[in-house]
Amino acid sequence: MTPEPSDGLSPTDRARALAAFSVVERGLLFLITVLTLGAVALELVRVWQAQNINLADILLMFLYTEVIGMVAAFYANSQAPVIYPIFIAITALARLIVLQGKEMAPQSIIFEASAILLLAVAATILIRFRLPRG
Repeated sequence: MTPEPSDGLSPTDRARALAAFSVVERGLLFLITVLTLGAVALELVRVWQAQNINLADILLMFLYTEVIGMVAAFYANSQAPVIYPIFIAITALARLIVLQGKEMAPQSIIFEASAILLLAVAATILIRFRLPRG
């Protein structure tokens, strides 16, 4: 007779739990995709009605594209790469700087630009020194 794992779950219960989590994860990713595409549609309608496109609108579209890319990467590899949220954060910070414009305090620009630099360094380290999948 094989000993039970210390958490008290049998291998069958563990497999069922993992399958349930996988279904929930995939459902949430599908919902994220649908909501992101809805947000893209609403933004495109807003831009069309305003007859004006600015840098903040373009950066917002990049954010949406990166979210869709992250979901696609998950479905392609069965795991979400850590690099995508970093790219999303960099784009979001750049958009924030653009939106705040000239009213922004100089030290806030320095803090946000420093955050972008830190995220870029982290992304570079992750890409250069990616551990092999095992």
